[in-house]
Amino acid sequence: MRPTVPLILVAALAAASLSACGSGSGNDPDTVKIAYNRSTDNKNRFKDTYLESVKKQFEKSHPGKKVQLIPIQAPDNDYATKAQQMMRSPKTAPDLVYEDTFRISSDIKAGYLRPLDGYLAKWSDWDQFVDTAKDAAKAEDGKTYGIPDGTDTRGLWFNKKIFAKAGLPADWQPKNWAEVLDAARTVKEKVPGVIPLNVYTGKGPGEAAVMQGFEMLLYGTGADPLYDPATKKWVPAGKGFQDALRFVQTVYGEKLGPDVSDALDPNVGTTVAGEWFPEGKLAISLDGSWLGQHWLTGGGSEWPEWSTDLAQTAMPTQNGQAPGKVSMSGGWTWAIPEKSPKADLAWEFLKTAQSKENAVKWDVVDAQIAVRKDVAADPKYLNSMPGIKFFTGLVEFSHYRPALPVYPQVSSAIGEALETVTTGDGSPAEAAKDYNDGLKSIVDGAAAGE
Repeated sequence: MRPTVPLILVAALAAASLSACGSGSGNDPDTVKIAYNRSTDNKNRFKDTYLESVKKQFEKSHPGKKVQLIPIQAPDNDYATKAQQMMRSPKTAPDLVYEDTFRISSDIKAGYLRPLDGYLAKWSDWDQFVDTAKDAAKAEDGKTYGIPDGTDTRGLWFNKKIFAKAGLPADWQPKNWAEVLDAARTVKEKVPGVIPLNVYTGKGPGEAAVMQGFEMLLYGTGADPLYDPATKKWVPAGKGFQDALRFVQTVYGEKLGPDVSDALDPNVGTTVAGEWFPEGKLAISLDGSWLGQHWLTGGGSEWPEWSTDLAQTAMPTQNGQAPGKVSMSGGWTWAIPEKSPKADLAWEFLKTAQSKENAVKWDVVDAQIAVRKDVAADPKYLNSMPGIKFFTGLVEFSHYRPALPVYPQVSSAIGEALETVTTGDGSPAEAAKDYNDGLKSIVDGAAAGE
């Protein structure tokens, strides 16, 4: 198993980064501080490069103003913890922070973020953003707390060379879960030595396991399987929940997936993109639209052959029931912390970063699905990467996580259930029961059926 970064070390490194990057700026009224997550892949620095270019633009167009970039290199869960620690005090709060949409509601409830509606009312570019993207950064109070810079979709990536050796078709389009598992079993039998199917799982990978592993399965079992918006109650784990866990149990129980120790590594996504796919060690991965960013020229793991060696297909619903395909969408936003002493300056930087030209550039280098209408129509975006049209086409089949403050806790409980069935410590029924017990305390009586 690859070594992970202990949270205390992450905090220490981030604090050191803050001190080193600050150059004694402290709370200099002319310096805007930008906190963001840096990839744990040391070869992958496209985000740093992009933000450096925006920094130069901003400082040129705002004479006398400076930008201090604060990269926090850590897995997503540890990054979120460090960012929250920083936002608790005016002394350490950044002026702009990169926020995952699934955490934004809980950070709003904790009082970490400030509403942006006053700025948005005077910003004409806001009309270019699609409604679903706007909703992702809106709180229960109806106010908007973040500006999305893109979204994503998910599907099945597969290696056509491995498929050819296994006698599987290059235009593979599984119609149900059984066909996905059958393809993995065929690869195991016909092409020994490769990993047939990667499905993210467990607690370590965090939301990568919960959202693009488990929820990609769960939302293929029926409507509103996690939270019922009509009753405004969380749905206890039932048959669909257990069926999704059983799929994961099958993958790891039949040794169709990676070694369990590798699967539970918080940095397994880096291994998928940096080693297993480029080195021909992985046949299928249930993964995101952004994967190709790693292999482009200038990416962390340049791999010119990826566009011909790999293909994508939609993840099917459990039994092929309508609409036949399923995807999950998320994305990240830029938000201004409540305790930032320079909100106006942060907003000026945000406008620079979210100009149409920069939005196109970012969606291209980060392999994002556009959330602006003008970006989605731009030829540079449409021709940016093989597969971009396929993944953009999955938006109509996509689901979104419940944008509620307790979702991160629910997500953590799902990660526990995944780890139980992955390691063989319990059955899907037992893991579902433990989840239901935890759900009752998490939502404080809001679960359906109580």
